[in-house]
Amino acid sequence: MAKLRTKRGTLGTVMLVAVPVFAILAFWYAASAWTSLIGPPMPTTGYVALTPGVVFSLVIGIGRHGFDEPHRSEDGDWPS
Repeated sequence: MAKLRTKRGTLGTVMLVAVPVFAILAFWYAASAWTSLIGPPMPTTGYVALTPGVVFSLVIGIGRHGFDEPHRSEDGDWPS
């Protein structure tokens, strides 16, 4: 049986190198921008307000699982 070999062209080789390098550079830029932000620390009331907001968002996001599915009739057919 003949060996199947995939032929990678010049574009494939460039993408194989360019995509990870671009991802690393983007991560480095985002991390340096994040750490360079200067401002006063968040007060305790900010954390108190942030916590229920995050919990509420997670509950709504997790609780709506399956609501984006299209409706199916009792026999499993798509609605007409």
